[in-house]
Amino acid sequence: MSTDASTATPLRRLLPLIVPSVVVGVAAALVLLGVSLLADRFKDVLWETLPDALGVGRYSVLWMVVMLTATGIAVGLVVWKVPGHAGPDPATTGLVDAPLPPRVLPGLLVATVLTLAGGVSLGPENPITAVNVALAYWLGTRVIPGSAVGLWVGLAVAGTIGALFGTPVAAALIFSEVLAGQPGPGALWDRLLPPLLAGGTGALTMMLLEHPSFDLALPAYEGPHWGDLLSALVVASLAAAIGMTAVCALPYAHGAFSRLRHPMVALPVGGLVLGLLGALGGPLTLFKGLDEVKTLAANPEGWSAGRFALMFAVKLAALLVATSCGFRGGRIFPSVFAGVALGLCAHALVPQVNPTLAVVCAVLGVLLAVTRQGWISLFTAAVLVAQPAVLPVLVLASVPAWLIVTGRPQMQLRADGSAIR
Repeated sequence: MSTDASTATPLRRLLPLIVPSVVVGVAAALVLLGVSLLADRFKDVLWETLPDALGVGRYSVLWMVVMLTATGIAVGLVVWKVPGHAGPDPATTGLVDAPLPPRVLPGLLVATVLTLAGGVSLGPENPITAVNVALAYWLGTRVIPGSAVGLWVGLAVAGTIGALFGTPVAAALIFSEVLAGQPGPGALWDRLLPPLLAGGTGALTMMLLEHPSFDLALPAYEGPHWGDLLSALVVASLAAAIGMTAVCALPYAHGAFSRLRHPMVALPVGGLVLGLLGALGGPLTLFKGLDEVKTLAANPEGWSAGRFALMFAVKLAALLVATSCGFRGGRIFPSVFAGVALGLCAHALVPQVNPTLAVVCAVLGVLLAVTRQGWISLFTAAVLVAQPAVLPVLVLASVPAWLIVTGRPQMQLRADGSAIR
């Protein structure tokens, strides 16, 4: 953190970063946990207590349409009236961006809680990462004047990702990809150590307080077999190609909502569309998808191929609409649900395709298209089953899927609404 960091020994560079890494990791996990718990409590009120009091079915078509539209109105009010307008247009932001001004954070947190509780198909990862980055940077540079912006951004992102996944491995993989192309003093592991520590403390804090689990308890995979390789290549490639349809549609959907010109029009209209999509796809296609995907995977034979395909299409469309109209949230968890539904659809169509392999390959393909993050896509797909036998096939399946998505538009827009490649 000093000006002569390039000439200091690795030990002298790393020791002062230990305490900040631990503090930021714990704080990032607590922010995520606090927002998630608050959203869950509010969700219970909106989707259980309130409809029961009114004598309306909890997940009836009427209630889904009313609640999603009302959520659009509530978030629209926050974006319109609260100082900072809940941050920049979410269609123009990624998982990691420059620190936001502190005045933006209250509105962003309120909009995120409303989005998560109201049934919108977005996860907490993007806004929570933005909040943690802003807090770490704003507080860190005051505690340690002259420290680099990248230090606090890296620690906050790693702590948040570690807390989200309950393991620092995902954070380490992402940062190894980022740091490999950046000059700097020390070996790669020296530079990776602070974010790895932040990710580890964030993950440990979340595990001690919440015990998160991504394992879908799918049938054991005994492979690999030669037929499995063909299945994996086809499913992952198909998932990536279909996922790219939503990515390519983003500029057009975003442009349509932008023409409504005001958040108090665009967000309620978007909420209405999401409510209609929820009525079409059913209650499982609502919310971020992390709890719902476990229900889906608990009974791979419980729905027809057509029903799985419908849920996949609805979730992908809901993700596109929610991102386009201005709801604050992330795209990883809804993409996981879409991938699981597509994988189970593939198994239902061709029973010889192993359901576990189909699910992880479909999740991989959709995530590659939506996030354009190779490491996090591989890691997320693998952690859903916690079966090492799928890893070799999964890695091979990533090759054609990546070739389909690389160099093509991303699910993120420039400020002028044009696509980023």
